[in-house]
Amino acid sequence: MKGTTIALDHIGNREAAALMVDGLLQDFFVATDLPAPGTIYRAIVERPMKGQGGMFLRTPDGTAFVRQVKGLSPGQPLLVQVTGYAEPGKAIPVTAKVLFKSRYAIVTPDAPGINVSRRIKDDDAREALLAVAHEIMDAGQFGLILRSSCEGSDADEIADDIAAMADLATQVMADKDGDAELLIEGDGPHLLAWREWTDKAEIDNIDGSFERHGVLDAVDQLTSRDVPLGGPASMAIEPTRALVAVDVNTGGDTSPAAGLKANLASVKDLPRQLRLRGLGGQIVIDPAPSAKKDRRQIESALRAALKRDSVETVFVGWTPLGHIELQRKRDRLPMSMVLT
Repeated sequence: MKGTTIALDHIGNREAAALMVDGLLQDFFVATDLPAPGTIYRAIVERPMKGQGGMFLRTPDGTAFVRQVKGLSPGQPLLVQVTGYAEPGKAIPVTAKVLFKSRYAIVTPDAPGINVSRRIKDDDAREALLAVAHEIMDAGQFGLILRSSCEGSDADEIADDIAAMADLATQVMADKDGDAELLIEGDGPHLLAWREWTDKAEIDNIDGSFERHGVLDAVDQLTSRDVPLGGPASMAIEPTRALVAVDVNTGGDTSPAAGLKANLASVKDLPRQLRLRGLGGQIVIDPAPSAKKDRRQIESALRAALKRDSVETVFVGWTPLGHIELQRKRDRLPMSMVLT
């Protein structure tokens, strides 16, 4: 099926959203029972974590951990925002740099100034957006980032979105005193889909949309370790307690370029596979055998794929054994945990 479709439905009793592009599942959000990224708490400082430059905090949903915050004392309230999902048994990761993010605007209380996404290149469009923003934002109160989704969008919709986020930021940032409390819940899958999937698409929000568009079959495939790469080549993605191991295989292809072809195919699809499977942390790729001179080409293809990915991932480098190491943000739960 050609074209882009956003399917809004449920898996079991969990709200979920799927982005299908030309019949291929590109992104998937599903609700969990854990605090979602974007959740804002008024937390209470408890104690420092020696040697790690951070503090443990008390929240209504359990212990949280914030890094690189100085001048805090036990019992002090602090506004924090959830940045990702914690590993089992660990504290909720949070930051004291709270953001208010919507489809068109990001309000930044700790970073004054109004900025337009660099992806918007047209000077006239940038000036028009800045004019809209300056009409709404109080000078010097909060900062604002106008997202790339503003380009070509209705000015009134953008203005309403900015005003809503500015009002929300004003209310929350004024609510700093008191005991530990949940102030704002992170966006659910359907709201996330509206916020993040901004390209032109058909929207199907009628019950059964997942079955109609092949989402359920695509999700079932994510439970398999092996991912076909075309022809006999494949890669195996195996999460372990310490890291995610990715093994690239040429299968029965014995041609001289088999290793390079398999490696290029794997790094192009790997960000999508990790995103859909909800895998982050340390990623170690064991490429198929290929000449050292091919490393630059493989690395370039991987960097290009990571640049298009919505999840922050750092290319660490090649190991002495010829493996590739990545460090990926944990902003989703592993699919194996969500669907159990």
